[in-house]
Amino acid sequence: MSQRQYNLFSGRRPPPGSGDRGRGGGPQVFTVSRLVRAAHRSLEQQFSRILVEGEISNLRIVASGHAYFTLKDDAASLPVALWRSTLSRLRFRLHDGLALRVGGRLGIYPAQGKFQLYAEHAEPAGQGTLMQQLERLKAKLHAEGLFDPQRKRPLPLWPRRIGVVTSATGAAIHDILKVTRRRCPSRILLAPALVQGESAPRTLLSALSRLQRMPEIDVIIIGRGGGAAEDLWAFNDEALARAIAACPVPVVSAVGHEIDVTICDLVADVRAATPSHAAELVTPELAGFRAQLDERARRLALALRRQLIDERARLELAQQRLTAAGQRLTNAPRRRLNNLLAALDRQHPRRSLARDRKRLSELQARLAARHPRHRVAAARAQLERQKLELTRLGRQLSGDARARLGRAASSLQALSPLAVLERGYAVTHDRGGQAVIDARQLAPGDPVTLRFHVGGATATINTLLPEEPDG
Repeated sequence: MSQRQYNLFSGRRPPPGSGDRGRGGGPQVFTVSRLVRAAHRSLEQQFSRILVEGEISNLRIVASGHAYFTLKDDAASLPVALWRSTLSRLRFRLHDGLALRVGGRLGIYPAQGKFQLYAEHAEPAGQGTLMQQLERLKAKLHAEGLFDPQRKRPLPLWPRRIGVVTSATGAAIHDILKVTRRRCPSRILLAPALVQGESAPRTLLSALSRLQRMPEIDVIIIGRGGGAAEDLWAFNDEALARAIAACPVPVVSAVGHEIDVTICDLVADVRAATPSHAAELVTPELAGFRAQLDERARRLALALRRQLIDERARLELAQQRLTAAGQRLTNAPRRRLNNLLAALDRQHPRRSLARDRKRLSELQARLAARHPRHRVAAARAQLERQKLELTRLGRQLSGDARARLGRAASSLQALSPLAVLERGYAVTHDRGGQAVIDARQLAPGDPVTLRFHVGGATATINTLLPEEPDG
C-alpha cells in the first residue's frame, strides 16, 4: 500500500515533521483526533446542506434540552443530534415512529467517533405538500371573506345551553366541564365526534349539524386538546370550515394549544387558546355577576334615596309656595275687610257720642279745677300740711338728730387712721403702694415705705420673722 493511499484527506504528501513515519520511511501515521477532525471537515464540505427522510426511533430528550434519535429506513439508520434551540422552534412533537424530513449537515462527533447528522430544521415527512394545500385553502377562504372580522358575531352574555363538539373520551370535554362548574353551572350538550384521523372531518361535520338543529343552543364550542400538526389536521377541512361559517349561532374554536392555528380557528366567531379558555369565554362568571348585581343594587338604592330626598324637598318647596300664594290671595281681601270694619266702627254714631261725652267730662273737670273757690281751699290745705311737717322736723332735729350726730363723730374719731398713728403705730406700703398686712407679702430685699403720724420713711426688708402665735 502506497503512502498516497494513507493520505486520504489532504491529497498530497505531508510536510516534514507533520506526522510519524514507519520504519524505513513507511506510510504516515495519524493520531485519532487528527484523523477524526480531518474526516469531519471532509464530510462538512461535501454534505453541508442536505435533506434526509426517515422514521424516528430511539428518541431521547436529555436534561440539557437536546434531542438525540436515529433516523432509519428499511436498509440503514443514521444518528441525528437536534439542539435545544432548534427543538423549541418545532410546532409538533417528536415521537418514535414519526416520519420526519430533517435538514442539516453531516459530521463526526469526536468524543465517540460517531458519524451523525446535525439537524438544523425538521418537519414531518410529506408535510410540505399538505402545507401548500393548506395555504391555498387559506387564501381561497380569505378571498371569500370567511376570515373577515366584520362577519363574526359576539358571544351571548348568558347562554341557555352550550353545545360542544369534541371527543367524548378526550381531556377537552373534562376541562370544559371543570371550568363551567367553577364559574357558573351551565347546561351543556355534547355531540361526540372523532378529532383525528381520516374519518374525523366527517364526524365533526355531522356533530356540528346535529347541534344546529337542537333548540336553545346559543353557542357552540368545537375543538380538542393539543397534539402534533397531523393530529390537528381534521380541523383544516374545507367543508367543516364552511359549516362553521354558516352556523346560525356563534362558534368558538378551541383546537390544540395557543401556538396551533387551524382553518377552524380562522373561520370561527371567536378563537380560544385552549378548551378551558373556550369555557371561560362562553360561561359567565357567577361570582362576578353577583358582585356586579350587588353593586348595582347598592347604587340603585342610593339613587332612590337621593331621588326621594329631592322629591321631598321639591314637595316641601311647592307646599311653601302654595301656602304663600294662598296667603297672598286671602290677606289682601282680609286687610281690606278689616279696614272697612274699622272705618265703619269709627263712623258709627255711638262712637261719636262717646267721644263727645268724654270731652264734655274733661271740660267740666278743667272748669271746676280752675274755679277760685277750689284753688283757695287747696292752697289752705297744703299750707296746713306744710306747717305740721315743719313742726315735726324741728322737734326731731332738737332731740334724735343731736344724739345721732354725737355717735357718728365718736365712731369717725375711733376709725380714723390718724388717731391710730398718734398712738405710735405706722402703716407699711409695698413698692406697688398697697398696705402690707401680712409678712408673707414681702421677701428679703424688697423696698417698703413707712407712714408715721407726722412724716414718713423708706426701708429695705432684711429678714422676715416667723409668725407668733396669738395670746
